[in-house]
Parts: sequence; structure tokens; C-alpha cells
Amino acid sequence: AGSPREWRRDLCARYEDQAKIRTQLVEQFKCLEQQSESRLQLLQDLQEFFRRKAEIELEYSRSLEKLAERFSSKLRGSREHQFKKDQHLLSPVNCWYLVLTQTRRESRDHATLNDIFMNNVIVRLSQISEDVIRLFKKSKEIGLQMHEELLKVTNELYTVMKTYHMYHAESISAESKLKEAEKQEEKQFNKSGDISVNLLRHEDRPQRRSSVKKIEKMKEKRQAKYSENKLKCTKARNDYLLNLAATNAAVSKYYIHDVSDLIDCCDLGFHASLARTFRTYLSAEYNLETSRHEGLDIIENAVDNLDARSDKHTIMDMCNQVFCPPLKFEFQPHMGDEVLLSAQQPVQTELLMRYHQLQSRLATLKIENEEVRKTLDATMQTLQDMLTVEDFDVSDAFQHSRSTESVKSAASETYMSKINIAKRRANQQETEMFYFTKFKEYLNGSNLITKLQAKHDLLKQTLGEGESQDFTFFFSFLKDSGQAIPLVVESCIRYINLYGLQQQGIFRVPGSQVEVNDIKNSFERGEDPLADDQNERDINSVAGVLKLYFRGLENPLFPKERFQDLISTIKIENPTERVHQIQQIIVTLPRAVIVVMRYLFAFLNHLSQYSDENMMDPYNLAICFGPTLMHIPDGQDPVSCQAHVNEVIKTIIINHEGIFPSHRELEGPVYEKCMTGGEEYCDSPHSEPGTIDEVDHDNGTEPHTSDDEVEQIEAIAKFDYIGRSPRELSFKKGASLLLYHRASEDWWEGRHNGVDGLIPHQYIVVQDIAGLVCPSSGEGLGGRGDGRVTGQRGCSV
Repeated sequence: AGSPREWRRDLCARYEDQAKIRTQLVEQFKCLEQQSESRLQLLQDLQEFFRRKAEIELEYSRSLEKLAERFSSKLRGSREHQFKKDQHLLSPVNCWYLVLTQTRRESRDHATLNDIFMNNVIVRLSQISEDVIRLFKKSKEIGLQMHEELLKVTNELYTVMKTYHMYHAESISAESKLKEAEKQEEKQFNKSGDISVNLLRHEDRPQRRSSVKKIEKMKEKRQAKYSENKLKCTKARNDYLLNLAATNAAVSKYYIHDVSDLIDCCDLGFHASLARTFRTYLSAEYNLETSRHEGLDIIENAVDNLDARSDKHTIMDMCNQVFCPPLKFEFQPHMGDEVLLSAQQPVQTELLMRYHQLQSRLATLKIENEEVRKTLDATMQTLQDMLTVEDFDVSDAFQHSRSTESVKSAASETYMSKINIAKRRANQQETEMFYFTKFKEYLNGSNLITKLQAKHDLLKQTLGEGESQDFTFFFSFLKDSGQAIPLVVESCIRYINLYGLQQQGIFRVPGSQVEVNDIKNSFERGEDPLADDQNERDINSVAGVLKLYFRGLENPLFPKERFQDLISTIKIENPTERVHQIQQIIVTLPRAVIVVMRYLFAFLNHLSQYSDENMMDPYNLAICFGPTLMHIPDGQDPVSCQAHVNEVIKTIIINHEGIFPSHRELEGPVYEKCMTGGEEYCDSPHSEPGTIDEVDHDNGTEPHTSDDEVEQIEAIAKFDYIGRSPRELSFKKGASLLLYHRASEDWWEGRHNGVDGLIPHQYIVVQDIAGLVCPSSGEGLGGRGDGRVTGQRGCSV
């Protein structure tokens, strides 16, 4: 370890370590300098960015100001500006004013933003750049000083190390020389011990003593030299170890603490100053948005206050001279004639007839117009739903987390896509067309009602109708016309009896409004459109006309003053007592009213007997006719009362024979179950085989004859037919059928494959009908009165 080669190797290693430290110190300054240059470049780019943004904001501000001024000057010259002066600004114009105000506000805000960027943000960034340069210079000065101190310490360590190695080498050399002297002394001592003194020549003794002393002296000298070198080596080693500890501590402190502190000196205030600058930018932008939102909130409030009704009143108030109705037309008598409307004979009857015609027409028109109004309201609601659909939210278009492609694809799939917008636009226009069509129809109807109502009211006043709730004029009109039952009631019931007893959902399923109007108008002209006995009319439309007639009566069939009396019968639990109580109430009504009631409820009872086919039992019929025949008085709860009304009507339908007086007790038309032009009974073709009403033998009518007594006729099937009930036969096209007799206009009694039943007339070709005789009347088949059954579909005699 103490050889010169090892010593030189250790010195070289120490020198390389010192050189590496020097290199690191140089590279550290390079890194700090690069960091400073990067910051300066960043600050320079930020200044350039905000300078350009400030220019854009200023340009945008000027553009907004020009835009607002352009339309503001145009608006100041308009008539709406006069409204503003008069404090009668229309809500859309108010929104327009606020939009222009918001535009000017945004112009000022963006000009402020330009000023902040130019005079604050950019100045702050320039100051930060100066701070970066200054701090780097000062930090570099301190760093160079620290580097010098560190290199000084390492140089001292290197010097102490060399001194230690040198003294250590000298100590080793002195030690080796001392050992050599000791060996020589020992060797000399051994020689003197082996040869006896006696043998030595006397003259040689002084010489030996002299060499011994010489060796001892040399030993003492080398011993002193060794001790001196060893002391120096020990001191040098101690200095070396002390300097080594100090140097390691200094190097460690520099790399662990001083370098970090030096970087902190370079960063001193940089991040805080930059953060303040960016917060200035954020504050400006946030305040811009706050100002913008405040203005938008004002506009949103104005949008919420868009009110068509208020604007309509405002326009009419501002232009009251234009929209004010003119003075009423006054009666201009001719040559002093002061009679306005005469109700004296012989024109009284004519006026009375005109009054009731107007009353009936008005009732019908009001119902029709009310239906149109309901359709109009529903269409308006649909249109409002289309116009108020919330398709204005464009939040998805501002989802910056998505890529541009995904935003476009998402927008194309939503209501914002052009396809969906076009569809909604087309639906809106179609609904608008339907609305205006109905609106025109409603206006025409209401105008007609207004004119007819004025005539009606004048006639009512002239004839002294007042507020009477009885049926005097109504039934006096019937007497004048020679009718006990109104023509529309008798004709509709007769037609339904003939063709509609088995019509599923009758009185519940609405008919064609066009056909209802056509039938109604014919009755109003005094005609009977249902008198030809031809099944050409829709049963549901005929049923609708009947309901429409009773619903349109100014006074309902059951007077309002007896409403509570009738409703109170529901509390009677005993059915017999309830029927008796209802009877006592009805007999107090006018006789003409009772006749109409008896006729109507006998028909409804007959209709309910076909509930298996028409699905209209007494309760279902009561639901249909309850609101029509018994009007709920004002002030009553419609929900709770309607159930009681339906129960009363149901009770009357079921027990009509026990409630209404018989023909002997009250003269008047009586409903006949089978209206077949003189035939005495009828049977439903859909009933089970073998069931038939009993025959009234008092009239001399014979029972149904057997098949053997009736001539059988062969027929061929034109089409396939599948029976809809056990009474109807099923057959294939081309099948041979045997016919017994014509059951009705639409059905034959016959046989197929040994089974008797009903055969539809329209599905067969009769081979020979000559000589066929109706078993009931004995007359041949043909026209009315010749035995052809004109009853309902499937009615047989």
C-alpha cells in the first residue's frame, strides 16, 4: 500500500473525482441558464399572444358597436320607438331593444378586455421577464462563489492528501532503515558473543568497539529520524481525515441543500408573479362572462314575458280608433212606422214555428261548433307543443371533451340535425293548415250562431218566452204539425229497430260527422231522410243524430227542477220502492213529455235485450243517455252526480213498463219491437235455433209453418262464407244450398249439408224465386206490403 505506484494511482483517482465535480458545476449553470431562456421564451410568447388577443378584442368591440348603432338608428326612426316613449312597448320589440343594449354592453366589455390585456397583462409579463434575467444573474454570481469555495475545499483536500502520502512514504522509508540498522546491530552482537574474548587478539578489541559504537550511533540516528517522520505522518493523516470530513460535508451540503436553494433563487417570485398575471386574465374573462350573463338574464326575463295577449291589448289600445266597434245600426221606420216585430195573428204561428226551428237549429249548431272548438283547442295545444318544444339547448355542441368528429356525429343524431328539423317543420305546417281550416269553420259557425241567436232572442222576447222551463211551445209545435213524437225521434228509432239492434257499440261508437250533418239538415228542412227503408245510412250516424237531438234541447227531457227528486231515489235500497218513487215523479211531468219518454225508454229496453251482440246493456246505455237526458244543474259536482244520473236512467230502462203508463192510461204512440210494416213478431237470426217470440193469435196470425209446407228453392254460393254465430251457416263458393223462405231483406232460412240455419242473400244466386210465398202473410215477395220483411238484418217472420 505504501509503494510509489499505489500512491500515484490514489492521487490520480482523487484528481479525476475533483475534475468530475468541476464538470458537474459547469453543467449546473448551463441547465439553469437553459431554464431561464425557456422561461423568457414562454413569457415572450405570452406577451405576443395577449397583444394579438387584445387587438382582436378591440376589433370585435368596434364591430359590435357598429352593428348595434346600425340597427339602433334604424329602430329610432320606426313607429315602435314611439311606443317606447309612450311606455307601451310591445314585448317582441322590448326583446329587440334589450338585444341591442346587450350588444353595446358586450362592445364595452370587450374594449375593457383589450385595455386590461394591453396595460396590465402584457406589462406584468414584461416585468416577469426582467425579473427572470436579474435573478438568474444574481443567482449565477452566488453560484460561482459557492463553486469557488467548493473547489477550494477540494484543492485543500488534495494538498493535505499529497502531504499525508508523502509523510507516510518517508515514515515507511525511515522505518525500513531503522530495521536495517537493528539487524546490523544484532548481527554484530552475535559475532561478539560467539568468539571468546580470550581468543581475540589484543590489538583487535579497540577496532570492534569502534564498529559497535558506530552501529549504535547510526541506529540512534535512524531511530530519531523514524520517530520524527512517524510524528509528521501522524499529523498529516489527522489533517487529511479532518479535511476529508469537512470536504465531504461541504460537497454533500452543496448538492443536497445549496443547489436546491440556488434554483429557488432563480425561481424567486416567478410562479407567484405568473399566477397573478393569469389570475388577472381569468378575472377579466370571468367578469366578462358575468356581465354577459347579467345582460342575458335580462333578455331571458323579457323572453319569459313575451305575451301575445298583452301585446294584442296594447295594439288595440294604441289604435283604439281603428279597432273600436262602430255604432249599432238603428231601426229606420218607413214613413213613421214604429212597429219593430209583430207577434199578432196571423203571423204568430209562423213566428212560433220559426222560433222552434231556430231553437233546434241553434242547439245543433252550438253542439257542432262546440265540437269544432274542442278540435280547435286540441289542435292549438298540439301546435303549442310543437312551437314550445325545448329544442334550443345546444350544450352538446360545446362539449370540448369530445373530438370534433364525435361532436358532429352526435349533433347529427339529435333534434338539431337538419333531417329532424325539416320533419318538425313539415309537421308544424301541416298542423297549421288543419288549424286554420278548423278556425275558419269555427268562425263561420259562430257567426251563424250569433246571427241566429239574435233572431232567436228577439223572437223569444216577442213571444214572451222569458225564462220558462216547460215544454209548452215545443209540444204545441208538435200538435200543430199533427205529431205526438218528433219526426227525428220516431224516424231514427224506427231505422235502428230495422237495421241496428245488433250493431256493436251503438250510441257509443261515433258516426260520420258529415253524414250526421246531412241527416240533421234534412230533418230541419222537414224531410225524412230515413223513410225509404233502404239500409244505406250508417247506423252509428243515425244513432248520433238521435243523441244530438235530445242533447240540443234547450230544456232537457228531465226538467232541472226535478233533478234532485230523481237523484234522491238512488238512496232507496228496495228496488220496487225506488221504481214506484220514480213513477210518482214522472207522472207529474206534462203528458206530451211522458209520451216521448215512454216511446224512447221502450226502445232502449228493447235495444238492451241484444246486449250479447251490441255490447250495450242497460248500464252502458245509461252512460250514453244520462248526460243527454238529465243535465246536471250548476253548482253540483259533475263527477259524483253523473254516477247517480246513470243509475236513474238505468233503472228507468230496465223497469220502463212499471214506470210509464200504458196505452190505455195515456193515449199516444207506443213503441213496437218489430217495425215490419204490419208483421206481428220478429226473431233475431243470431239467437239460438228454436227460439222464437210467441205469436199473438188474437190477430189471427198462424205459427211458422214446417219445412215440408214451404217450397224449397235451390241456390248456388257465389263466395265463401263463414258463419259469425251458431245460427249462421258456413259454406264454400259453388256449394249447393236449399232455401226455405226469405227471412229478411238480407237473410234466407235454408239448409246446407243437412244443417238448418241462416244464409246471407248477398253471397248466393237464387235459381228460382217464382211462387215463393211468405208463410206469414201469404203474399208474394217483392215490394213493401207484399210480404217482404223490411225489419232489421236477420229479422224473420
